[in-house]
Amino acid sequence: MTAPAHVLVVGAAASGLTTVEALRRKGYGGAITVLGDEPHPPYDRPPLSKQVLSGTWEPARTELRTGEYLAGLQAEFHLGDPATALDVPTRTVRTQSGRELRADAVVIATGVRARTLPGQELLAGVHVLRTLDDSLALRADLLAATRLVVVGEGVLGCEIAATARTLGLDVTLAGPLAAPMALQVGPLVSEALAALHTERGVRLRMGAGVAGLTGAGGRVTGVRLATGEVLPADVVVVAIGAVPATDWLADSGLELDNGVVCDARCRAAAGIYAVGDVARWHHEHLGRLLRLENRTNATEQAMAVAATLLGEEQAYLPVPYFWTDQYDAKLQVHGFLPVDSQVDVVEGDVTARRFVARYHHGGRVTGVLGWNMPKQTRLRRQEVVDALRSTPAPIP
Repeated sequence: MTAPAHVLVVGAAASGLTTVEALRRKGYGGAITVLGDEPHPPYDRPPLSKQVLSGTWEPARTELRTGEYLAGLQAEFHLGDPATALDVPTRTVRTQSGRELRADAVVIATGVRARTLPGQELLAGVHVLRTLDDSLALRADLLAATRLVVVGEGVLGCEIAATARTLGLDVTLAGPLAAPMALQVGPLVSEALAALHTERGVRLRMGAGVAGLTGAGGRVTGVRLATGEVLPADVVVVAIGAVPATDWLADSGLELDNGVVCDARCRAAAGIYAVGDVARWHHEHLGRLLRLENRTNATEQAMAVAATLLGEEQAYLPVPYFWTDQYDAKLQVHGFLPVDSQVDVVEGDVTARRFVARYHHGGRVTGVLGWNMPKQTRLRRQEVVDALRSTPAPIP
C-alpha cells in the first residue's frame, strides 16, 4: 500500500490530533490538513467537568499542545469551520465557510454531540457539557446560583454533581436508573456511589424519568419528573448521553448507524476512516460492531488508523478503559462490565472504598473495576486481555 500524498483529518480534538502526531512520528512526510468545528486549538475534555468547572484550572491548561509544537507538525489547521458534507468518491469535504478540501485519505474524527431535552434551548440556565465553552458558561451560571439539578446519572452527570457540591451548591441528581452509573458499573458499585454522593450532600432522585422543564420569565425554575414531582433549580445540566456527530455525512453514502460503521481496520470506505467517539467498527475478538466514548480509545484508535494509512494494516482490538474522579474516589475500568455480570471483590473492601472487583459473564472474565486501587487494577487487566484472546465471543 502506497501512503496517501495528502491526509485530511476532520476533527481537531484528541483523536484528530493524535492521528496527525502518529503519522509524523512514523515518518509520514505528506501534506496534512486538519479541520475543526471549534475555534480553540486541540484541548482535553476530561478536565471540563472537574478542574475547569471547579475553577482549579484556567482554560489554557486544557490545551493538549503548545502553539509552537502544533506549528512543528507542519499541518494546516482550519479551526472554527465545521464540515458540512463529504463526497466519498473524490474524498472532498465541504465546510460551513464554503471551503472545498480534497485529499487522498480522509479521517473522520468529529466525535459526538450532547443529547438535549425538548425545548431546553428556550430557557436560560439550562446547560449541556461537551465543549470548553460549555464548561465556562456552566461555571459562570453556577457561581451565581444556589440550586442545581443534574439530569442524568451516568459518568458525566455524577462528575458534575460532585464538582458542584465542592462549590457549595445544593445539588440534586435525577435519573431513571436505580443508582448512579448503574448501567456502566452494575449494582454493587453503583450502590456504593449512591452512598458516597448522599454522604457528600447530593440529593438523589433515582428511578424516575424526566418529563420536562419548568420556567418563568424565560429562565429555568425546575425539573418535572414523570411522577409529577418538580425539583426546584436555578441551573439545570442535561447529561443524558451523546450521539455521534454524523449529521454532516447524511448524504455521503457512508453507512451511519450509531456512528460511522467501519471494518476491523476502522475503514468506512476506500480512503475513508473513522476514529474516536464517532467510529463504530468491527471488533474481531467480540464478533460485533463496537463504539467507545472515552479518552483512551480516542488516542489508541487514532494511532491504529495512522499505522493503517502507512501500510501497517492490522485489526484494531483494544481492551476498553475509562476512569472517573468523583470527590476523593478514583474509579478505573478495564474491559466490559455487562449489567448481568457476576461480580467478585478480589482485593480490598467495598465498605472501605478501596477495592478491585472482577466481572464474569458467560463463564469468562470480561472486566475489572478498581476503586482507589490503581496499581492493583492495572495488574488485574491482564486477566481481561487473556480471556478476550483465548475465547473470542460476543459480550453484551
